[in-house]
Amino acid sequence: MNNFDVRIRPFTPQDQSDTRQLILAGLGGHFGFIDETMNPDLNDIWQQYVVPGNVFVVAEMSGQIVGSGALIEESKGVGRLVRMSVSPDRQRRGIGRMLVQHLVQKANEKGYRRLLVETNHDWYDAIGLYQNCGFCEYGRDEESVHMQQELSSVLNLPGS
Repeated sequence: MNNFDVRIRPFTPQDQSDTRQLILAGLGGHFGFIDETMNPDLNDIWQQYVVPGNVFVVAEMSGQIVGSGALIEESKGVGRLVRMSVSPDRQRRGIGRMLVQHLVQKANEKGYRRLLVETNHDWYDAIGLYQNCGFCEYGRDEESVHMQQELSSVLNLPGS
């Protein structure tokens, strides 16, 4: 597989079932179980993320959804990456990096100055991915690692 086989595109309502299943499978794979009631936002991704104006994207390969990620507004000028997930059989192939890079670009387009992400303190692959994509740890507690990336508030638009 090369990165040209993967397409990052906006989430559509038709993606609901496959995307929900992908995210829950990823959580279940990491934790060994999944309590679906702990993830009510996944019951209607379109209403929870897209309708309020957030960015939710999927990674598609050969017509199959293999990854997801969302950019939400944390506060004025600050965004947060959430619901980052890559199918276990497609991990370590650059899809996660493509999703993060795409969402960082969207954060820049929205004028965010800072981008946050949080992951479990023992989810080493995710921590490594975010570090490799330019995020730095700014906090840690018993469960989570909190990371951030400072963004350019000036777009490099053609002709400017």
